[in-house]
Amino acid sequence: MNSSDLPLRGSSMHDAVAARLRAMIFERELAPGALVDERALAEQWAISRTPLREALKVLVAEGLLELVPRQGCRVIEMHDADANDLFPVMAMLEGRCAFEATRKATPAQLLQLQQLHDQLELAAQVGDIDGYYRVNHVFHSLLQTLAANRWLERATGDLRKFLRLLRGRQLKSPGRLQASLAEHRRLLAALLAGDAARAEAEMQAHLLAQLSALQAMSHTAPAEVNHVG
Repeated sequence: MNSSDLPLRGSSMHDAVAARLRAMIFERELAPGALVDERALAEQWAISRTPLREALKVLVAEGLLELVPRQGCRVIEMHDADANDLFPVMAMLEGRCAFEATRKATPAQLLQLQQLHDQLELAAQVGDIDGYYRVNHVFHSLLQTLAANRWLERATGDLRKFLRLLRGRQLKSPGRLQASLAEHRRLLAALLAGDAARAEAEMQAHLLAQLSALQAMSHTAPAEVNHVG
């Protein structure tokens, strides 16, 4: 099912429309820098322009869209400088998520992480970058939930939206998929061993390795980080 086919349900119509627009942005059905065609979307989804415009305001407030005078809303673009600034901050936040999740996770929850890691292994084995990216997002999101810290979850969740705009581009760098998997193996080992400090360090290293891969790709083929992959 494409993001544009998701049912328009939720606490309110504009919340449901906002969720659909978010999904379209994350899946690049609305590409970075693209203008949102309000009339076309309203006709496609058989809704009035009012909930659509309210949803657009929500995404502008979140930072996923920006207003363009006399043109409407445009999907934001992430540049090399944004990645350079964002990844170290995410490394700190996600490292803390790993630390707290290690201390709080139950055996059943650790099993969930193990099962997700097994899916990562399978995706990497067949070179399924898109599948690996999707499972990786679920794995990181679950760690964030298991940390059970509402303030940490709020900060991490707000910034993870922007990380998702990069769509795992660094996984296309030669050798990066297997390197990422090795990092996940070390992280999982720390989680299962109950070593919170090591889990935090492994998660931070994992995020910074992603940034290093992006930087290496940028040096070999200079471009805005969201214009590829």
